[in-house]
Amino acid sequence: MATSSDYIPSSDGDFNAWLQNLVSNVTTNTAALGLTSAEITPVQEATTDWNTKYAANITAQTAAQSARQAKDDARTATESVVRPLVSRLQASTTVTDAQRQSLSITVRSTTRTPTGAPTSKPVAQVDISQRLRHTISFMDELTPTSRARPDGVQGCEIWIFIGVSAPTGPNDFRYLATDTRSPYLVEFDAADAGKTAYYLLRWVSTRGETGPWSQTFSGTITN
Repeated sequence: MATSSDYIPSSDGDFNAWLQNLVSNVTTNTAALGLTSAEITPVQEATTDWNTKYAANITAQTAAQSARQAKDDARTATESVVRPLVSRLQASTTVTDAQRQSLSITVRSTTRTPTGAPTSKPVAQVDISQRLRHTISFMDELTPTSRARPDGVQGCEIWIFIGVSAPTGPNDFRYLATDTRSPYLVEFDAADAGKTAYYLLRWVSTRGETGPWSQTFSGTITN
């Protein structure tokens, strides 16, 4: 039973359940609770308005998630037809490097410079100010005032773990993305609200070699 001053739940879902119970109780037991209809009418009216707008918000969230999935599917489908085309252009002996540059595709170097695995770690900060979003800013530990990647690094691998308790090690994390430019935006489902997202980062070289793990950092998923 709630006894503190913050008896109203913070999350929308818990608040909705708590509110429906309260209004049903005071409506059914108005006289027994020493209340009058005039006292509970404003609460009933506010609850009716809340019910309408809460339902509209749930519908909008569902539509947004569906739209995001459709966008992701469209990107995957588009990349699947773009990559073969670019591969054909790269293999062509008639396409010049100037043309490749104008198309913003890779211009292969004619000289090979061996690149070893990264030796430094990313350091990062997570911004949790937006609802159901985390913005991860990362940089190298050796150049913490610059967002430039270390030499020979293709991007930053981002791994995530969402849970109530902290992860025990890297094996608990799942791969999220490889980002080539800071910051990186993570979007969550409404069901994750109130949970904690833990992150591990590491650099990956242009040859696919990975560096050491960053320190674990985390942020609450804001509802």
